[in-house]
Amino acid sequence: MAASAKDSRNLTASPPPTPAAPRSRASVKGEQTRARLIAAARTLLAGEMSERFTTRNVAALCGVSHGMCHYHFKDRTDLVLAVVADIRPEWILPLEEAVAAPGTFAERAERVLALLGAPEGTDLAHLHSALHWHALNDDRVRESLAAEYRRWRACFVSLFQVLADERGGAFDPRPLGEAVAAAVDGLAAIESLDADADGGAVLRTLVHTLAAGA
Repeated sequence: MAASAKDSRNLTASPPPTPAAPRSRASVKGEQTRARLIAAARTLLAGEMSERFTTRNVAALCGVSHGMCHYHFKDRTDLVLAVVADIRPEWILPLEEAVAAPGTFAERAERVLALLGAPEGTDLAHLHSALHWHALNDDRVRESLAAEYRRWRACFVSLFQVLADERGGAFDPRPLGEAVAAAVDGLAAIESLDADADGGAVLRTLVHTLAAGA
Protein backbone atom coordinates (compact mmCIF):
# COMPACT_ATOMS: atom_id res chain seq x y z
CA MET A 1 0.00 0.00 0.00
CA ALA A 2 2.87 2.41 0.82
CA ALA A 3 4.42 1.90 -2.59
CA SER A 4 1.04 2.42 -4.23
CA ALA A 5 0.48 5.69 -2.38
CA LYS A 6 3.94 6.89 -3.37
CA ASP A 7 3.21 6.11 -7.02
CA SER A 8 -0.07 7.99 -6.74
CA ARG A 9 1.69 11.09 -5.37
CA ASN A 10 4.17 10.99 -8.24
CA LEU A 11 1.37 10.75 -10.80
CA THR A 12 -0.47 13.76 -9.38
CA ALA A 13 2.60 15.93 -8.83
CA SER A 14 2.66 19.22 -10.71
CA PRO A 15 4.62 19.11 -13.97
CA PRO A 16 7.89 21.03 -14.10
CA PRO A 17 7.48 24.68 -15.09
CA THR A 18 7.50 25.37 -18.78
CA PRO A 19 10.57 27.34 -19.88
CA ALA A 20 9.83 30.90 -20.87
CA ALA A 21 9.30 31.29 -24.57
CA PRO A 22 12.13 33.12 -26.33
CA ARG A 23 11.37 36.73 -27.12
CA SER A 24 10.31 37.47 -30.64
CA ARG A 25 12.61 39.28 -33.03
CA ALA A 26 10.20 42.23 -33.04
CA SER A 27 10.36 42.44 -29.24
CA VAL A 28 14.15 42.44 -29.21
CA LYS A 29 14.26 45.04 -31.98
CA GLY A 30 11.79 47.20 -30.09
CA GLU A 31 13.95 47.09 -26.96
CA GLN A 32 17.00 48.01 -28.99
CA THR A 33 15.22 50.95 -30.58
CA ARG A 34 14.04 52.16 -27.17
CA ALA A 35 17.59 51.94 -25.82
CA ARG A 36 18.91 53.90 -28.81
CA LEU A 37 16.30 56.61 -28.24
CA ILE A 38 17.32 56.91 -24.59
CA ALA A 39 20.98 57.13 -25.63
CA ALA A 40 20.12 59.89 -28.10
CA ALA A 41 18.12 61.70 -25.42
CA ARG A 42 21.13 61.54 -23.10
CA THR A 43 23.37 62.96 -25.82
CA LEU A 44 21.07 65.91 -26.41
CA LEU A 45 20.53 66.62 -22.72
CA ALA A 46 24.23 66.43 -21.88
CA GLY A 47 25.39 68.44 -24.87
CA GLU A 48 25.11 71.95 -26.15
CA MET A 49 21.80 71.11 -27.83
CA SER A 50 19.92 70.60 -24.56
CA GLU A 51 17.75 73.63 -25.30
CA ARG A 52 16.64 71.83 -28.48
CA PHE A 53 15.58 68.72 -26.61
CA THR A 54 12.42 67.57 -28.38
CA THR A 55 11.10 64.18 -29.38
CA ARG A 56 11.59 65.19 -33.02
CA ASN A 57 15.27 66.01 -32.49
CA VAL A 58 15.83 62.85 -30.47
CA ALA A 59 14.27 60.77 -33.24
CA ALA A 60 16.43 62.49 -35.85
CA LEU A 61 19.61 61.90 -33.87
CA CYS A 62 18.61 58.27 -33.34
CA GLY A 63 17.84 57.81 -37.03
CA VAL A 64 14.22 56.74 -36.60
CA SER A 65 10.94 58.36 -37.53
CA HIS A 66 9.23 60.81 -35.22
CA GLY A 67 6.27 58.42 -35.05
CA MET A 68 8.55 55.60 -33.88
CA CYS A 69 9.81 57.80 -31.06
CA HIS A 70 6.23 58.43 -29.95
CA TYR A 71 5.50 54.71 -30.18
CA HIS A 72 7.99 54.18 -27.33
CA PHE A 73 7.56 57.48 -25.47
CA LYS A 74 4.34 59.44 -25.24
CA ASP A 75 6.05 62.82 -24.97
CA ARG A 76 9.26 64.61 -24.08
CA THR A 77 8.68 64.15 -20.36
CA ASP A 78 8.54 60.36 -20.78
CA LEU A 79 11.94 60.54 -22.45
CA VAL A 80 13.38 62.60 -19.61
CA LEU A 81 11.99 60.13 -17.06
CA ALA A 82 13.63 57.29 -18.99
CA VAL A 83 16.96 59.11 -18.77
CA VAL A 84 16.49 59.59 -15.00
CA ALA A 85 16.11 55.81 -14.64
CA ASP A 86 18.91 55.11 -17.11
CA ILE A 87 21.59 56.94 -15.12
CA ARG A 88 20.69 55.28 -11.80
CA PRO A 89 23.36 52.55 -12.19
CA GLU A 90 25.98 55.26 -12.63
CA TRP A 91 25.50 57.11 -9.34
CA ILE A 92 22.98 55.49 -6.99
CA LEU A 93 23.48 51.73 -7.34
CA PRO A 94 27.28 51.80 -6.75
CA LEU A 95 26.70 53.81 -3.57
CA GLU A 96 24.03 51.39 -2.37
CA GLU A 97 26.36 48.48 -3.04
CA ALA A 98 29.27 50.14 -1.22
CA VAL A 99 27.12 50.64 1.88
CA ALA A 100 25.40 47.23 1.77
CA ALA A 101 28.55 45.12 1.29
CA PRO A 102 29.79 43.40 4.47
CA GLY A 103 32.11 45.23 6.81
CA THR A 104 32.37 47.56 9.77
CA PHE A 105 31.30 51.18 9.61
CA ALA A 106 34.93 52.20 9.03
CA GLU A 107 35.30 49.75 6.15
CA ARG A 108 32.04 50.80 4.52
CA ALA A 109 32.84 54.48 4.99
CA GLU A 110 36.16 53.98 3.20
CA ARG A 111 34.37 52.36 0.26
CA VAL A 112 31.91 55.23 0.10
CA LEU A 113 34.64 57.87 0.32
CA ALA A 114 36.66 56.15 -2.40
CA LEU A 115 33.59 56.06 -4.62
CA LEU A 116 32.78 59.71 -4.01
CA GLY A 117 36.40 60.66 -4.61
CA ALA A 118 36.37 59.25 -8.13
CA PRO A 119 35.92 61.98 -10.75
CA GLU A 120 32.41 62.27 -12.14
CA GLY A 121 32.18 62.05 -15.91
CA THR A 122 31.50 65.33 -17.66
CA ASP A 123 28.46 63.92 -19.44
CA LEU A 124 26.91 62.73 -16.18
CA ALA A 125 27.49 66.11 -14.54
CA HIS A 126 25.87 67.87 -17.50
CA LEU A 127 22.98 65.41 -17.39
CA HIS A 128 22.31 66.16 -13.74
CA SER A 129 22.27 69.89 -14.51
CA ALA A 130 19.87 69.39 -17.42
CA LEU A 131 17.60 67.14 -15.37
CA HIS A 132 17.47 69.73 -12.59
CA TRP A 133 16.42 72.34 -15.13
CA HIS A 134 13.63 70.10 -16.42
CA ALA A 135 12.57 69.38 -12.82
CA LEU A 136 12.02 73.10 -12.28
CA ASN A 137 9.62 73.19 -15.22
CA ASP A 138 7.89 69.80 -15.10
CA ASP A 139 6.13 68.31 -12.07
CA ARG A 140 6.57 64.73 -13.25
CA VAL A 141 10.31 65.16 -13.68
CA ARG A 142 10.56 66.88 -10.30
CA GLU A 143 8.77 64.02 -8.56
CA SER A 144 10.93 61.41 -10.28
CA LEU A 145 14.20 63.19 -9.59
CA ALA A 146 13.20 63.88 -5.99
CA ALA A 147 12.59 60.15 -5.49
CA GLU A 148 16.04 59.39 -6.90
CA TYR A 149 17.67 61.84 -4.50
CA ARG A 150 15.75 60.41 -1.55
CA ARG A 151 17.15 57.01 -2.46
CA TRP A 152 20.63 58.50 -2.80
CA ARG A 153 20.46 60.27 0.58
CA ALA A 154 19.19 57.08 2.20
CA CYS A 155 22.55 55.48 1.44
CA PHE A 156 24.28 57.87 3.85
CA VAL A 157 21.65 57.31 6.51
CA SER A 158 22.15 53.54 6.11
CA LEU A 159 25.90 54.03 6.50
CA PHE A 160 25.48 55.79 9.84
CA GLN A 161 22.88 53.22 10.86
CA VAL A 162 25.73 50.69 10.77
CA LEU A 163 27.66 52.87 13.22
CA ALA A 164 24.58 53.27 15.42
CA ASP A 165 24.15 49.49 15.52
CA GLU A 166 27.81 49.05 16.44
CA ARG A 167 27.28 51.42 19.37
CA GLY A 168 24.08 49.82 20.55
CA GLY A 169 21.67 52.23 18.89
CA ALA A 170 22.99 55.18 20.87
CA PHE A 171 22.03 57.85 18.35
CA ASP A 172 19.73 58.67 15.45
CA PRO A 173 21.66 58.13 12.19
CA ARG A 174 19.35 60.23 10.01
CA PRO A 175 20.67 63.74 10.81
CA LEU A 176 24.28 62.59 10.34
CA GLY A 177 23.54 60.83 7.07
CA GLU A 178 21.54 63.77 5.74
CA ALA A 179 24.37 66.16 6.72
CA VAL A 180 26.92 64.16 4.73
CA ALA A 181 24.57 63.91 1.75
CA ALA A 182 24.09 67.69 1.78
CA ALA A 183 27.86 68.20 2.01
CA VAL A 184 28.47 65.87 -0.95
CA ASP A 185 25.94 67.79 -3.02
CA GLY A 186 27.38 71.17 -2.09
CA LEU A 187 30.99 70.13 -2.66
CA ALA A 188 30.12 68.79 -6.10
CA ALA A 189 28.79 72.22 -7.01
CA ILE A 190 31.93 73.92 -5.64
CA GLU A 191 34.26 71.56 -7.48
CA SER A 192 32.42 72.18 -10.74
CA LEU A 193 33.49 75.84 -10.44
CA ASP A 194 36.85 75.50 -8.70
CA ALA A 195 39.18 72.73 -9.84
CA ASP A 196 41.47 73.35 -6.85
CA ALA A 197 38.80 72.54 -4.27
CA ASP A 198 39.62 69.33 -2.40
CA GLY A 199 36.20 67.92 -1.73
CA GLY A 200 37.55 64.48 -0.88
CA ALA A 201 39.55 65.76 2.08
CA VAL A 202 36.59 67.77 3.34
CA LEU A 203 34.26 64.77 3.15
CA ARG A 204 36.73 62.48 4.88
CA THR A 205 37.12 64.97 7.71
CA LEU A 206 33.36 65.43 7.99
CA VAL A 207 32.58 61.70 8.08
CA HIS A 208 35.27 60.93 10.66
CA THR A 209 34.34 63.95 12.83
CA LEU A 210 30.65 63.04 12.83
CA ALA A 211 31.46 59.41 13.60
CA ALA A 212 33.72 60.37 16.50
CA GLY A 213 31.15 62.68 18.02
CA ALA A 214 28.10 60.48 17.45
